[in-house]
Amino acid sequence: MAKRTGKSKKTLGQFDLATDTAARDRLEGVTHIYHGGARCETETRGYPNPKNRSPLELVLDATKGFIPLWDTDVTLNWRFQEQSLLAFQDPEAVKSYMRDLLGEALLAWGNAIPVRFSETSDPWDFEIVVSAQDNCNAVGCTLARAFFPDAGQHEIVVFPRMLQQDRAEQVETMAHELGHVFGLRHFFANVSETAFPSEVFGTHNRFTIMNYGSDSTLTKTDREDLIKLYQAVWTGLLTHVNGTPIRLFRPYSSFRQSPAAQLPFPLAAARDVLR
Repeated sequence: MAKRTGKSKKTLGQFDLATDTAARDRLEGVTHIYHGGARCETETRGYPNPKNRSPLELVLDATKGFIPLWDTDVTLNWRFQEQSLLAFQDPEAVKSYMRDLLGEALLAWGNAIPVRFSETSDPWDFEIVVSAQDNCNAVGCTLARAFFPDAGQHEIVVFPRMLQQDRAEQVETMAHELGHVFGLRHFFANVSETAFPSEVFGTHNRFTIMNYGSDSTLTKTDREDLIKLYQAVWTGLLTHVNGTPIRLFRPYSSFRQSPAAQLPFPLAAARDVLR
């Protein structure tokens, strides 16, 4: 009688997973790695010499055929996603920590910040989500994820791996994600990928918060370029970058009336009667 060696592995057909080696090879070409092997999930990887342009240029998002930036006098209302905090022993302590971290990252950008931030319950433009689970693949783990300017509602997600870094790395990571919120793509963004096009503005060296690896650090030039960009756009001096139009956005909350400002109809009617 032949000895049974065990059940054969069940196949899922076209849904069988690639080997770790194959997955790593595929992902390395489209993954932006920075901060000691962490990966950025907000956007894919950039490449050294897009369309033979100078690498000494600030890269802007142009994924949808235009460059999205914020309009003047914009306030981004944010809140915590309460459900994401339920996994933690002390949700209020987590909130306090994240407020301080966001504040430090904003201070790092200084007067270059093109928008204001306000913590509120509703209407909100983005939520801070503190994930209890890491987000990793064959290439590495995501530290955080953010969004680009538009009129929708979004998330800034922070993963546990980010909170395992030292404080300086946490601030740098949050500053990097805020760069995306301001409209910046990764330095050396790969404009040859039509699904993720970009345009360039300004000049700076390779040391930039939007770069990857050891070159990912917030510099004085980052701040100066961001100030020049928004000043030129808001004054009407800059409407296109390399032929790509700039589109200014107001956030979701600007189209929604705050509940605090709403007056219940019966009370409003009563006040009219008493006048």
